[in-house]
Amino acid sequence: MDQIQKQALQVAKEIVVKFIEVGRISPSNFSEYFEPIYDDVYRTVTKTGQIPDTEKDCAVEPE
Repeated sequence: MDQIQKQALQVAKEIVVKFIEVGRISPSNFSEYFEPIYDDVYRTVTKTGQIPDTEKDCAVEPE
C-alpha cells in the first residue's frame, strides 16, 4: 500500500466516523458505506478516475 492509499484510507475513516457521530451511518452498516467512500476519496486524490485493485498491491500514479 503506497502513501496515497494510506492517506485516502485515513480520510475515509475520518469521514465514516463523523457520519457515525452525527447519526447518518450506524456502526452496524459501516461496511456497506466504507468502501464506496474510500473509492471516492481515492479517485479524488489521484484524479485518474481509477479504483485501486485491492487484490494486488498496485500503485496508481497521479497525473
